[in-house]
Amino acid sequence: MFTTRPTLQGTFGMVSSTHWLASQSAMAVLEDGGNAYDAAVAGAFVLHVVEPHLNGPAGEVPILLAPAGGEVRVLCGQGVAPAGATVAHYRGLGLDLVPGTGPLAAAVPGAFDAWMLLLRDHGTKPLADVLKYAVGYAEDGHAPVEGVGATVETVRELFETEWTSSADVYLPDGRAPRTGELFRNSALAATWRRLLAEVSGAGERVTQIEAAREVWRSGFVAEALLRQARRPTLDTSGAHHTGTLTAADLAGWSASYETPVTYDWRGWTLCKAGPWSQGPVLLQQLALLPPELPAPGTADHLHLLIEGCKLAMADREAWYGDAPGAAVPLDDLLSPRYNAARRALVGDRARHELRPGAPAGRSPRLPRHARVDAVDTFAARAPGAGEPTVVSLPGGPAVAADGTTRGDTCHLDVVDRWGNMIAATPSGGWLQSNPVVPGLGFPLGTRLQMAWLEEGLPNSLAPGRRPRTTLSPTVALRDGVPVLAFGTPGGDQQDQWQLHFFLAVALRSRARGGLDLQGAIDAPNWHTDGFPSSFYPRGTRPGSVTVESRTDPGTVAELRRRGHDVTVGDAWSEGRLCAVARDPHTGILSAAANPRGMQGYAVGR
Repeated sequence: MFTTRPTLQGTFGMVSSTHWLASQSAMAVLEDGGNAYDAAVAGAFVLHVVEPHLNGPAGEVPILLAPAGGEVRVLCGQGVAPAGATVAHYRGLGLDLVPGTGPLAAAVPGAFDAWMLLLRDHGTKPLADVLKYAVGYAEDGHAPVEGVGATVETVRELFETEWTSSADVYLPDGRAPRTGELFRNSALAATWRRLLAEVSGAGERVTQIEAAREVWRSGFVAEALLRQARRPTLDTSGAHHTGTLTAADLAGWSASYETPVTYDWRGWTLCKAGPWSQGPVLLQQLALLPPELPAPGTADHLHLLIEGCKLAMADREAWYGDAPGAAVPLDDLLSPRYNAARRALVGDRARHELRPGAPAGRSPRLPRHARVDAVDTFAARAPGAGEPTVVSLPGGPAVAADGTTRGDTCHLDVVDRWGNMIAATPSGGWLQSNPVVPGLGFPLGTRLQMAWLEEGLPNSLAPGRRPRTTLSPTVALRDGVPVLAFGTPGGDQQDQWQLHFFLAVALRSRARGGLDLQGAIDAPNWHTDGFPSSFYPRGTRPGSVTVESRTDPGTVAELRRRGHDVTVGDAWSEGRLCAVARDPHTGILSAAANPRGMQGYAVGR
């Protein structure tokens, strides 16, 4: 199979991420004697600097970690809704959806605390050692990717007239960041330098990390975050709103560890975050597959995967969320009996309606915005429509016709020579999501836009509950041993693209005696938007399928004949996967990264 790059192989360490500077910074930590977790923290903070349109310190991150010889765990860096974030409060403001931007959409920031917890419990390096790479790029500058400047240009008028603190950072002298020129975020560098100075006298490594967590929760960082949350801010509703975040919300929340949700499939065990995330969708898509699969790339194959995805996503809409007790019937949703019945719903024709199931005889309830039947409600039909949007000035479109104003996400995988493995998907806190917090150099997040303003749903907005996120890293085991860590940006597409990748790896990809990770990443991919988007304005495109133009034309024609509304996108437009692997028998490590977008890279030796 032709691949754009080789699948890297070695024995010392491997990193794959959505930006080469993050990958190389993480690798530098491995070279300096750090483990996979030290490296991941360093890479993550570099991602905040070099991909600010895709993630930030006040965003969120789910992390799957597989310590050598230990159990796979989920580290949840998804913050909860503040105490004042009630359906009644938002309805009282005249809203029927949580805005896609602004302080009303801000959950308790989760990313920073999660990375600190990972470093404290599983790392070996001092905080200053892992932060120095991010501080250097923020202070001394880096050559920005095109997406940073392009994103800033789409919101230039907003920054110049409303979000002026963002203009101070991203439009210095009126110029957006440009490739080939150094871009600096001096405010962010100063934030990390001040934090390090304040904790330097706290004692040894763990004590300093704990002190940094307290600075974030109740020190100068918290004070600046709260001032911003109280500031009236223009959001996607076209009005100015203040947020609900309080000092008690910040001080009372911590990242936490959980047991992953797992599913066994043909000798593999896949590990995902729970139904507060999108993760179980990948598991249910596997559960829906028949014993025999059609040949990859054929219309039969794509039709089967697309229709199975719609069924799993319909169940996501009806059942997933951070609901209390047994409100999410996950055991039933992944059971053989339930999925056999669901599998029988896949016929020869594309179905355009949302069809959630009734696990254990329970009646599904869909949010009002999901109760549409074959009506295109997307603001734009561009590929990638299930990804985050940004605010516009009143009277302007929330989404540009070409989709360029959409946000996205990052991903990072690491495996070290000891066999420690990690997969993480940092996101949120985008430069286009909220104004830059004066004095900090980064904005608040907007993850509450994923919760519904209707009572009684698993994903209803409620104080202390996590909004159901699309972020979905994966760790896969063979015979109980972690062998593969992977994930992708892409909002609602994440577990669609991961399904295609995993099937390619598990069923047919071998290279040089190992898994052909790069071949599986490079293979033509697809996605459907035939369910409500997780992002404002929560639209859907019933029956839609977007494929890369490298897809066989005969396959495209047959999908259309079967009733799929097919959009043929660019040749390299679907999927942004990263992956690392370890062969437990030989100790050989491998890695690969997505060539799409020209910025994801794997490194290792």
